[in-house]
Amino acid sequence: MSTTSTDPLSVRQRIVGIDQQVPVLDGSLRPYINFDNAASTPTLQDVLDTVSEFMHWYSSVHRGTGFKSKVATQAYDDARRIVADFVGANQKDHIVIFGKNTTDAINKLSYRLPLKKDDVVLVSLLEHHSNDLPWRAQAHVEHIKADELGRLDVADLDRLLEVYRGRVKLVAITGASNVTGHLPDIHAIAKKAHAAGAEILIDCAQLAPHRRVTMGDLSDPAHLDYISISAHKMYAPFGTGALIGRKDTFEKGEPEYRGGGTIEIVTVDNVEWAGAPDRDEAGSPNVAGAVALAAAIKALNDIGMDVIAEHEAELTAYALEQLKPIEQLEIYGETDVATVRNRLGVIPLNVTGLSHFLVATILGAEYGIGVRNGCFCAHPYLLHLMRLSPEESDRVRHDILSNNRHDMPGLVRISFGMYNTAAEVDVVVQALRDIAQDKYAGQYGQDVKSGEYHAVNWQPDLAQYFKL
Repeated sequence: MSTTSTDPLSVRQRIVGIDQQVPVLDGSLRPYINFDNAASTPTLQDVLDTVSEFMHWYSSVHRGTGFKSKVATQAYDDARRIVADFVGANQKDHIVIFGKNTTDAINKLSYRLPLKKDDVVLVSLLEHHSNDLPWRAQAHVEHIKADELGRLDVADLDRLLEVYRGRVKLVAITGASNVTGHLPDIHAIAKKAHAAGAEILIDCAQLAPHRRVTMGDLSDPAHLDYISISAHKMYAPFGTGALIGRKDTFEKGEPEYRGGGTIEIVTVDNVEWAGAPDRDEAGSPNVAGAVALAAAIKALNDIGMDVIAEHEAELTAYALEQLKPIEQLEIYGETDVATVRNRLGVIPLNVTGLSHFLVATILGAEYGIGVRNGCFCAHPYLLHLMRLSPEESDRVRHDILSNNRHDMPGLVRISFGMYNTAAEVDVVVQALRDIAQDKYAGQYGQDVKSGEYHAVNWQPDLAQYFKL
């Protein structure tokens, strides 16, 4: 594996807990290997240091007259500006609304767009449930198909835009799949949406930590109207996220959450709402979370988004080269090493004949490797990738509703962060090779209700490692 212009080891030194030892089945301790970055990334030391420093100045924002309140208000406003700059938003057209995470952001937009039940929202089959279910509650949803490798079917998008011409109000697309790492051409899709008279939302929860995002001016046919990001996927897990979108949308209408901070004046008979973004940030905001997100963005800019993308592409290529010779592995999605710069470092797989629940448990219990398994909050996409028939899908639904997940379909997901290394890839490759050849040491039992496995007669005392 070649090296990029930045040393991954120097990035690793900026990760909190990077050398944390964890217990494994043989009684030893191993350094934890985190390949579950698509779910949540660890904390950057830069972020932790910034938050710790800010805590000395933490106070109420915007309405306090004390000195600490003024410092905290400036920090909160600076965080909003830093987020806007990071995604190429401009002060004239766009507004940054802080919230809990991407799920919160997309739900907010679903309430704030003036949608009617017969309006059409196009979402892709690739979507996380958070960019699907909110729209089902507000409008008529149509799903854009995916091909056999899990890539968005652009021809089907064109078909749907034509079939529902005049009714499509929004195209809601992931910027990067959390299952396969597929990167749709979001700006080309934006052109198509705008040409059909619709707006576009890009769920950037997976995209923003790995690739540069540019919203663009509203005069550009390829601009993005709305995007969402989550700090916990950007090395700042302090409970915040952001919806960045058109200012003209949020300067009108009523917010879905009402209360402190959202109003100009209230009388017994009338309410005058505050301007954007205040009307959409009800209650006391997570100021520390906003500061953490801004600190993470500054660190990502310092490391370089292009450098991060190149390192993760090389790591993905190396992993695919090492994994593909293992005959018992089935890797889903795009596996061509030549395409790694057009996708993220997310590799979904299964070991033939073994439950994804079991494989994930063995990786953790015997190798100290953290991965995610299951359906990754993207059930329709998983069923498509795994080619389950309608009859099999109905059987799965029936089993789950009967609290029986012993045979629930799913995948094991390896997902890279900017700090992972080829040496860590070597460990997981050897582990999967061993598992595929039944060379694992433990005996494992399954909880039928959850589907999860556990190592028999091995239960580490979690309180020994951390307890409140």
